Parts: sequence; structure tokens; C-alpha cells
Amino acid sequence: MSFNQNSTRSKCLTLLVEIHPVNNVKVLKAVDSSIWVQFLYPQVESHPPPENHLLLISEEKYIEKFHIHVIQEDGNKVVLRDSGHLPRERVAEDFVWAQWDMSEQRLYYIVLKKSRSILKCIQFSANEKFNLMFEAPLDITLSASGFELVNFGCDDLQDQGNLSKHLTLCVFTNHTGSLCVCYSPKFDSWEKITYSVFYFHKGHSKTFTAALGSVDSLVTKGLTFLNLDYYVAVYLPGHFFHLLNIQHPDLICHSLFLTGNNEVVDMLPHSPLQSLSGSLVLDWCSGKLYRALLNQSYLLQFLWNTQLDCEKMAVLHCVLSCGRDPRFLEAKIIQWISENISTCHSFDLIQEFIIASSYWSIYPETSNIDKLLPYSSVLTWNTEIPGITLVTEEITLPFMKVHSFKGYWEKLNSNLEYVKCSKPCLLYNNSMVKREWHSLISEEKTGRRRSMVYVRNIFDNAMKVISNLEARNLEPRLTPLFQEEDYHQRLLIGLMVSELREHLLRHLQGIGKKKIEQMVLDYISKLLDLICQILETSWRTHHLHPWVLHFRRASAAEFTVFHIMTRILEATMSLFLPLPPGRPEWSHPVVSPLTSACGQSLHFI
Repeated sequence: MSFNQNSTRSKCLTLLVEIHPVNNVKVLKAVDSSIWVQFLYPQVESHPPPENHLLLISEEKYIEKFHIHVIQEDGNKVVLRDSGHLPRERVAEDFVWAQWDMSEQRLYYIVLKKSRSILKCIQFSANEKFNLMFEAPLDITLSASGFELVNFGCDDLQDQGNLSKHLTLCVFTNHTGSLCVCYSPKFDSWEKITYSVFYFHKGHSKTFTAALGSVDSLVTKGLTFLNLDYYVAVYLPGHFFHLLNIQHPDLICHSLFLTGNNEVVDMLPHSPLQSLSGSLVLDWCSGKLYRALLNQSYLLQFLWNTQLDCEKMAVLHCVLSCGRDPRFLEAKIIQWISENISTCHSFDLIQEFIIASSYWSIYPETSNIDKLLPYSSVLTWNTEIPGITLVTEEITLPFMKVHSFKGYWEKLNSNLEYVKCSKPCLLYNNSMVKREWHSLISEEKTGRRRSMVYVRNIFDNAMKVISNLEARNLEPRLTPLFQEEDYHQRLLIGLMVSELREHLLRHLQGIGKKKIEQMVLDYISKLLDLICQILETSWRTHHLHPWVLHFRRASAAEFTVFHIMTRILEATMSLFLPLPPGRPEWSHPVVSPLTSACGQSLHFI
């Protein structure tokens, strides 16, 4: 504990008190400045460790680590072994900013070198050691006389009404090896606000400028940054809300920005919040702890109601990233697509859904897969997002100070190495499949054939996908899958498996061949299953007979389903995917020309 000796605060005593069984008091510090303390390794086994560790943070800009030896006496009594001598180590000094990460036992701090801000990180380990993990330059301006602590406890918020006068700075990480530094300088305008996010795991930063609306609406609250795993939320109560996609930050359309006119902004708490370790959030006014999560139900509701294409894109990905009950989510999104398929003009809803959903179906279980599988069908986005502008800049990568990595540090180092190598885009696409498929079809027409072993392997791949599809589908389909054997279709499916497997085996290190093969089967099966689900959902929704679609005297429902079928054809064109099997309507005289027009001269079942 630490306390002031008298009301004039001439001394601040920091005491280590052994309350029971011996009332033993040890003075750690008696200084003319404020002191903060933080115990290390709060999670202990049933038996207490032989040594406790305590960080002591001084307003004089240094941090020390105390080693407190304890012994067990008379059963469960734990006492100080030598209270007269407590070994200490200097951990950091001359810093102007520091943040504590309780769950990961990390200390981030910033020192100034020749007026440059250098971010450092120290990792504390259960084996009593601590290591400086990295140093990274930050293009921000901090005062040499400044001193700010984050997540070292709650100070009195006497200037709570003037939070806009202070800078905001925090570091966020997650289990995928991401490293983000969020920074907002002091407000210098009532009309706009600027904040930056340094995506170190991607090698660039983005500086956003958000319009605040009316100049009469004074900003008295500070900017809030919240860690939401795959996202970082940035918001200013009553003005705007920005949900930043930190896994895929390249395109602004994959992040959600809402202005103060939106009801979501009005729902956000107006009291100051502090993001702690993980998704824990502290309400400074009430002292309550919360766990911040994205509300899946509300996101789905928002998806149905929003009108802007950029918001549809961002919320679609956000919903899929939630990962809770994916079958339920897919059913809801497919229903939304069926009813809104003509309302989106900036991108193809069907393409975006099947690519994103397939990606999220295997992403959480495999690191680095985000560099090898497509996340979105959209490669560029030039449409302006109302209310916000941004500038993207390359940044200097962190310099790792250790050479052996485990857990989070291994993933972060892998991300940094990928950025350093400046490799060409490794995202998989079906262009190789398309060339090989056309080559095989051409050889068949001219009488030339590949080896029987090669062709047999391709068809074996297709059969594995078909079996996988049948195993994962719990409800009977309107029409049986692959009721008839279609040579061209199975050839295409088998080639997809073969090419994707080779792609992952070439670039995905440290994962066994069997696991990669299963990943490939699951991914291809997911792609095809989603296409089938979209078609069958529309068929069931409009209560059409499983086998009949009338074109001469079509009802409104039949026209609607036919329209969805044409949109499926368009969506599968550039992806070069097989059409939903088991539907005779694909070979109808009206639909067949559409198939050819879409570049897929395949007449599937």
C-alpha cells in the first residue's frame, strides 16, 4: 500500500505489510512523489509460490521490481523470509508513458530519444525473468515532461469534464499476433477530430479525420478506444462510432463508421471508459467492470436496416467474425441476401458472403491462413465513406530484441517477417483451376488425355468433397446432391481441391499434410454448400415445387427465384465455382445461355 504522510503531501510512504500471523511492516519507498504498485503473476496454483514479485512505479519516471521471498510455516501460514532485505531490479527508467497488461503480464512504455518516441515492451515470465521484447519508433509527439500511466489503477477524475484536453494512447494485441497502437492528440478543433492507429503487424498506419458536425456541440468527453478482439472500437459519445477491422485494415469498407445521427452512437455510454486486458472495460464513474462484446443480434438487425453499401460490407464481415452459431448466422444472412439482392451496387452480395463465410469457417484454427485465403471479393474501394477521411502511411517495423519466440510472440514475429519480405500476394484464387480445367477439356476434345493416375486422383478429390458435403448436411435437400454423375462438374471440384492443397502445402509451414488436406476439403465443401443453401432457401421461401420451374406462365415467386438463379450465375463467374448441383433448371433453354454468357460453358445437372 502507499499513502500520504500528511495533508501537504510532503512524503509518500509505500509499505509492504505482513498482516498475519506477524504484523510486520517494511517500507519500500518514502519519496516526495506519487507511487503505484502492481503485483505480478496474480494467477497462482493451490500452493503459493516461494517468491512474490512486485512492480513499483514512481512518478520520477522509473519502475523497479521487488523480489519478496516467503516461506510456509505451521501448515498454511505464509510469512516473509527476510523482510530486512528485499532484492530489487530496475526495469525501466526515463519513460513518459506506460501501460500495464494484466492478463498477458506485459509492460509497454515509451521513452524519448532525440525527441523521437520509442515504444518498448517487457514480458514478465513465471520463472522470475523479464525480457525486453521489442523497440518500435512511433511517429507521435510527446512531451519530455509528461507522465501518464494506463491500467495501473484508477486515479481521481477531478478533470473528468475536460478529458478532451488530454491525449489518448493505448496498445492492443490479440491472439492472432496483432499489435496496434491507438493514438489521439489533444483536440485542437471543435469541427473535427484526428486519431491514428499503427498496425505494426501490417506495416502501416492509418490517420483518420472524423467530422464532428455542429460547431455548437462542444466536445467535453475524451476519445475512447476499446479492444474487441478482431476489432478496435473508437468512439466519441454523441458524435461518432468507428469499428476498425484490425485483421484486415487495408480497405476502409471492411470497417464500420457511424456518425452522431445514428441510433448506435446514442446507445453508447457517455461516461469515461477504460479498456483493460482483453475485452474487459472499466467504467470510471461507477467503478464497475464489464466485458465488451459485439452484439450479434443487433448486428443482424443493423444489417437488415442499413442502406449504405459500405455499411453492409462492414457489418456482414463483423457478424461472421462473431463465430457464435455459424449455421444460424448463415441462415439469417442468406435470408437477408435473398430479400436484398438488388439493393447492393458496389459489390456482389453472394460472392462476398460465400468467400467471407468460408474464410471464417477455418480461420480461427490456423495461423497465417489470412495471408493465403481470400477474405473478401473486393480488392479496391474508391467510394467515399460519409463523415471520415484517412491517410495511410508505411511505418518502421518493431525491432525484435529476442531470438526465440513462443505463443503470441511467435505469431507477431511471423506477421512482421511476412511484411519484411514484401512477398507478392499469396491469396488463393481459382485462376489456376480455370486454366487447368480448360486444358483438360480441350485435351478431351482432341483425343489427348493425361495419365489415368492423375485423372483418377482428381475424381477421388471430388468424391471426398461430395462425401464431406453429405456428412455436414443434417436436413434433406430439395434435390439429392450429385444425383447424376457429371464429368465436367466433378473434374472442376477435384481440380479445386488439388490446386488449393498444393497452394497451402507450399506456403503454410508447421502444419501436417493430413490437417491441410482436411482444411482443403472443409473449405471447398463450405463454398459449394453455401451456394446450394442460397438457392434452396429461396426455393423453400417461395414454396416452389422441388422439380418444376415454369417459364411460360411464371408466377411472381418463380420470377423471384429465377432472378436469384441468374445472380448466382453472375456470382460464380469470376470465382469459377461449380453451379448448385441437382437442379435441372440450370440446363433450361432460358438459363443455359446465361451460363455461357457468364463464362462457364458448363451444363450442369
